Amino acid sequence: MLFCLCLLRPHSLSDPSVFPTEFNQCCCCFRCSVSGFEAMLLQVGGKRSALGLLAIRRVWSMSRSAHTASQTLEYKPIKKVMVANRGEIAIRVFRACTELGIRTVAVYSEQDTGQMHRQKADEAYLIGKGLPPVAAYLHIPDIIKVAKENDVDAIHPGYGFLSERADFAQACVDAGVRFIGPTPDVVRKMGDKVEARAIATSAGVPVVPGTDAPISSLQEAQEFSNSYGFPIIFKAAYGGGGRGMRVVREYEELEENYQRAYSEALAAFGNGALFVEKFIEKPRHIEVQILGDKYGNVIHLYERDCSIQRRHQKVVEIAPATQLDPHLRDRLTADSVNLARQVQFMVRKECMDKLLVDLVHAQLRVCEGRSLPELGLKQDKIRINGYAIQCRVTTEDPARGFQPDTGRLEVFRSGEGMGIRLDSASAFQGAVISPHYDSLLVKVIASGKDLPAASAKMSRALAEFRVRGVKTNIPFLQNVLSNNQFLNGTVDTQFIDENQDLFNLKPVQNRFLRTHDLKRIAPFVAHSFSNLFSVENWGGATFDVAMRFLCECPWKRLQELRALMPNVPFQMLLRGANAVGYTNYPDNAVFKFCEVAKENGMDIFRVFDSLNYLPNMLMGMEAAGAAGGVVEAAISYTGDVSDPTRQKYSLDYYLKLADELVKAGTHILCIKVDMADVPIHVHTHDTAGAGVAAMLACAEAGADIVDVAVDSMAGMTSQPSMGAIVACTKGTKLSTGISLEKVFDYSEYWEVTRGLYAPFDCTATMKSGNADVYENEIPGGQYTNLHFQAHSMGLGNKFKEVKKAYAEANKLLGDLIKVTPSSKIVGDLAQFMVQNSLTQAEVEERADELSFPLSVVEFLQGHIGIPHGGFPEPFRSKVLKSLPRVEGRPGASLPPMDFQALEKQLRDSHGDEITPEDVMSAAMYPKVFQEFKEFTRTFGPVDCLDTRLFLDGPKIAEEFEVELERGKTLHIKALALGDLNKAGQREVFFELNGQLRSVLVKDTVAMKEMHFHPKALKDVRGQIGAPMPGKVVEVKVKQGQKVEKGQPLCVLSAMKMEMVVNSPLSGTVAKIYVTADSTLEGDDLILEITE
Repeated sequence: MLFCLCLLRPHSLSDPSVFPTEFNQCCCCFRCSVSGFEAMLLQVGGKRSALGLLAIRRVWSMSRSAHTASQTLEYKPIKKVMVANRGEIAIRVFRACTELGIRTVAVYSEQDTGQMHRQKADEAYLIGKGLPPVAAYLHIPDIIKVAKENDVDAIHPGYGFLSERADFAQACVDAGVRFIGPTPDVVRKMGDKVEARAIATSAGVPVVPGTDAPISSLQEAQEFSNSYGFPIIFKAAYGGGGRGMRVVREYEELEENYQRAYSEALAAFGNGALFVEKFIEKPRHIEVQILGDKYGNVIHLYERDCSIQRRHQKVVEIAPATQLDPHLRDRLTADSVNLARQVQFMVRKECMDKLLVDLVHAQLRVCEGRSLPELGLKQDKIRINGYAIQCRVTTEDPARGFQPDTGRLEVFRSGEGMGIRLDSASAFQGAVISPHYDSLLVKVIASGKDLPAASAKMSRALAEFRVRGVKTNIPFLQNVLSNNQFLNGTVDTQFIDENQDLFNLKPVQNRFLRTHDLKRIAPFVAHSFSNLFSVENWGGATFDVAMRFLCECPWKRLQELRALMPNVPFQMLLRGANAVGYTNYPDNAVFKFCEVAKENGMDIFRVFDSLNYLPNMLMGMEAAGAAGGVVEAAISYTGDVSDPTRQKYSLDYYLKLADELVKAGTHILCIKVDMADVPIHVHTHDTAGAGVAAMLACAEAGADIVDVAVDSMAGMTSQPSMGAIVACTKGTKLSTGISLEKVFDYSEYWEVTRGLYAPFDCTATMKSGNADVYENEIPGGQYTNLHFQAHSMGLGNKFKEVKKAYAEANKLLGDLIKVTPSSKIVGDLAQFMVQNSLTQAEVEERADELSFPLSVVEFLQGHIGIPHGGFPEPFRSKVLKSLPRVEGRPGASLPPMDFQALEKQLRDSHGDEITPEDVMSAAMYPKVFQEFKEFTRTFGPVDCLDTRLFLDGPKIAEEFEVELERGKTLHIKALALGDLNKAGQREVFFELNGQLRSVLVKDTVAMKEMHFHPKALKDVRGQIGAPMPGKVVEVKVKQGQKVEKGQPLCVLSAMKMEMVVNSPLSGTVAKIYVTADSTLEGDDLILEITE
């Protein structure tokens, strides 16, 4: 038998003089199990505190009369063993049986059909059909039936589940099957923590105050707390492993923790009975390993330190215990042996194989009738041989309170080598980690000549692990192993709680990447076109598009291009007070953005406002100038200055505006005026096809700078052709000095590259330019988008009507300057009119009853500024009715942005890798940045993937390479696509460096036709999402109920752990999306609360 004593000794364990004084806890937490630490050294059992404590924990082997009614001491070989358990412990026993020539039988639940333990046995049978996952392994009739029908000689219970159930041991005896463990009577006595306490007391072992029997009501717990005070602890009466254990520190917590402990115990052990003890603060948890046989022989295998725990479950174990006085060690081991002899049974555990003791072999041989001396196990031969450490690698997220994570292991590679042993069951690529059972992935055991040597081996092994698909506690374990308190051996059970730096986790990065096309050609541009005025490669719409669609960091693009093109000025589009967004920001946000942009390599800031609203433009110019950038004030043109009937935007209007901008200090101006000391820059789109002629005319008229696009990317809604301008001015006073051959080479590169973007190209819907822009005044930058939008809304065959309605919408809104975002407002109204078959006159007449697009309403409220000539009346008043109006510059009334608070919020959400650039991205686009970070957390930076692979994915059987960094290249071959599953995913099979891999990928097209549980939006304050995958145990509120901040909303259960979801705010429950027994994934929407 194996027997573990958990002794909670006084705080100073190294001082044996305090040993005989008062103790205050005995937790006889026995279990029938064998785990991986036996491969180490020896084991221990005790905890450190100002008070002492003894806890007996049971890990069965066998007892004197465990298997037959008679007391005969005969050798009876075992031919077939069933393990009434799952996972790594089942496999551990199977391996020992196979080594001894014993046939093995596995049992499994319906949810475990794909688990490894059933494949490792010679035979495997389904139990608990139709039952919940845990209940299947607790169903004694099915287990006994399988044993009898398949000639099983003996049943090993493993640990947990039925290992501490006397009725199971009795059922085995009644069925004529040997139970590898104590007799039913001993199981009952020592499995009942209350009776075990009494036995320990009679053996002279001090115990802490506790109830004399399992309690049956909350009132009994209240009475105990009244007598002994807080803190107290609830413990499952018929099980261990941290299940059903809850510490209560004040009266207000009593009821909730009683209910949670009872529910956890019931789910884990089939019996929710609890007992109560006085809780010991900061104990040291040390266990002694005992082994005994049927002939009264008992030996100890020394001790192990199990003090590093979370939720009362061991995370790291050390054998032998450090900083333990030799005299105290002798008393601990002697008391353990004496107590074991008194109760006539022994228990388990591992960690001793470095003593060349295989405990499972010993369990099986003792069960057959062998004695310890026959097995060569005598106390004088047991010696400590170095140090060993066991780490439990679990699928838990330490950053979120060790919440269990579930999913599929897309990648699994373990750490191995000299001095490393692994015990696992579900740790392999493709394995599905479910929420139904314990979160253990693999036990890693490292051994060395001393603790530092063992720690070094463990650290190296953990660093070699590669796990993708689920979160693990590996980064946390690595922090533990490098902690000085751990290395000095001075830890107690509060070690994790008192060392919050353990949660400063190094992020694990997936390696799946893409190379941006601009970087490939950037060196060519730097060498061939060094006399360019500037390259516009950033800002404006490209900023959010980089994150939203290309999954790239826009700041990284700026930094890398600046490094590749150090000799060419960069230019960006700044939307005045809107920075690079579509809304107003506090002034300090715009100033800060320009400052960070300049620091990262931006030179020229082309500042405009979609309404030519001077206050917005001046604010943007001030921000760019304060950052040290070149300020280029851009006047947006609309109308026709040569048409005497259209005088709203006359030549005089533009001249006066230009004069104001020059007085404000602009360095460059974007129109031609009679001011020789200011360079003039002209920018246009070529939608009508006259762009080249217009730019040549501007140059002749005195423009200093004109914008062009490389030939293969020019024309239509892009800029005029670079090659055409260069060729037309060659040999004249306006010659650019640029080589046409270089332009052709440059164009050839982009001609090939443009083909990769074909599905997104304007030519997908536009086949040529169109001069009707002179009538409808749709700007080139919007024309393409409007075309796409019309097609996506089912108006593709009505685009002619949309263009006509655009001109009418422009008039309804008062004839606007049309640049982003004002052009979008006009376009939204135009599509609204066509969609609802409304004419201009009908819109004017019914303005007070129509539901207009939000962009139109916000424009009329004044959210983007005041248009030249004011808002159209009475149209504005009819639309707004009693809605509020913004007076003056919209951003002027906004409070300053708190960048420190924003940075702290981002670090709390995404870790300490947050940069000043990230802060500005979040300031401009909070939701887009959040989604971008979630994408990169899942897939890594994708900028090393070829563009075709990034946009379209590889073809089946295609082979390709991805260079991660210099000297590290992945060789990949696409193999096959699986069928669509219920979650809208397909399994993609591929080879990675010759190894078969697979990953689940969402089929976004198919998902549009499927129904899914809604997700909680992180930026919506009242949406409460599931903090972890699991099942809803209880919903504690009702729709319409008022709740306070911190009030429990519902209870989730996963991997036998229950979590209460509390309200993060006060308000009213608007809608509940779940019911009891609902199965949720992480972030699934639970309910909505309105403040």
